[in-house]
Amino acid sequence: MSNDSYFTEGLLTGDKNVLQEIYDRFFLKVKKFVLQNKGDSTDAEDIFHNALIQLYVRLKKRELIIKSSFEAYLFTTCKNLWRRELNKKRVTKPEVIELEDKHTENAMALLEQEQWELYIEKFQLLSENCRKILTLLFNGTSYEEIVDTFSYASKVVARQRVFKCKAKLTKLIQEDIKFSRIKKL
Repeated sequence: MSNDSYFTEGLLTGDKNVLQEIYDRFFLKVKKFVLQNKGDSTDAEDIFHNALIQLYVRLKKRELIIKSSFEAYLFTTCKNLWRRELNKKRVTKPEVIELEDKHTENAMALLEQEQWELYIEKFQLLSENCRKILTLLFNGTSYEEIVDTFSYASKVVARQRVFKCKAKLTKLIQEDIKFSRIKKL
């Protein structure tokens, strides 16, 4: 049994030893991320537990396919939940009463995770050149640096290439049956 299967089966069955091992092996990385991003230890624990609950629900509802590793999947889920929490804190004012309950929050987090998985799946279908260009762009690289990296003639050429790569990615995502299902939610 692979490590991923070991962890998913243990999570699904509620095996206390496996759950402890998940906590021991992966929590510190999540805690470090949360602490570096305006959170505290309690926030990290909440995010980690919510991510495990989310994974459990997904395993119960349908077959969960982890394409990287259990650790990467869990960490990505935690990062997405924490970013969502930060966005909520930034927008929410103290006098505003939250209308969302925990079920709605978990449903939204699950939806965001499905959107992220679809994006990653389709991103991998792009040419290597497009993946590199978009990765640079999404990481804040300037068009000047993209021109230098790929030896393009000008920023106009780089912008056109970025546009074509984004258009291809958008088309791949929108043509997938999962997109129409997610979009309806």
